[in-house]
Amino acid sequence: MENTVLHKAATRGRANHGWLNSYHTFSFANYQNPERVHFGALRVLNDDTVAAGMGFGTHPHDNMEIISIPLEGDLEHKDSMGNTAVIRKGDIQIMSAGTGISHSEYNKNKDKLTKFLQIWVFPNKRNVTPRYDQITLNEADRHNKLQQVLSPNADDEGVWINQDAWFHMGKFDEGFATEYNFKKKGNGVYAFVLKGDITIGNIALNERDGLGIWDTDAIKITANSQDAEVLLMEVPMAL
Repeated sequence: MENTVLHKAATRGRANHGWLNSYHTFSFANYQNPERVHFGALRVLNDDTVAAGMGFGTHPHDNMEIISIPLEGDLEHKDSMGNTAVIRKGDIQIMSAGTGISHSEYNKNKDKLTKFLQIWVFPNKRNVTPRYDQITLNEADRHNKLQQVLSPNADDEGVWINQDAWFHMGKFDEGFATEYNFKKKGNGVYAFVLKGDITIGNIALNERDGLGIWDTDAIKITANSQDAEVLLMEVPMAL
């Protein structure tokens, strides 16, 4: 029988720094919850809103796969490898921190907020050479289907990371139903509802709710509202 863990949106940790309003699904910074440290290899799921003209100063990371998915507005990225880039809604960005990297992220717009997800996944290889990549996705390709946005394979759809992980995004009409088949035995899926109302199995989820599922090989997803959007993150459960 499948196992599940449900994290309702209102139960997440929150840090409001004025310039940054961040909701933490898992323990992060000052939010420490021993029952919410990680879901398998998924270590961090932060739902961030950055005020106009503000951002994260240069700070270091190592031995983590760091994925950024803009949901609204755009974010300027600079890093110690010499990359300068702007990511916008429809893009996905990956940094393999490996032996060590430092970067900054800023909302350069003076008149609008930036909203983005920052996701950390434990790598399956330590001390790799740091790497940066970003791609622009065709959001039409997720209308009433699951669009792969991340995998372990450089020649597959989406970006790739150093882990047996697959991410998919979907945007569904009300009443649309689909099935997601797990890619690898021993993996779990963490579903995060970006917008609207969705049922997974027999569990009803609302905007920004999260549901982890493991010990199964497929899940059924049904949209209960128009333009319901979901992010599925399949990750190994064993570290």
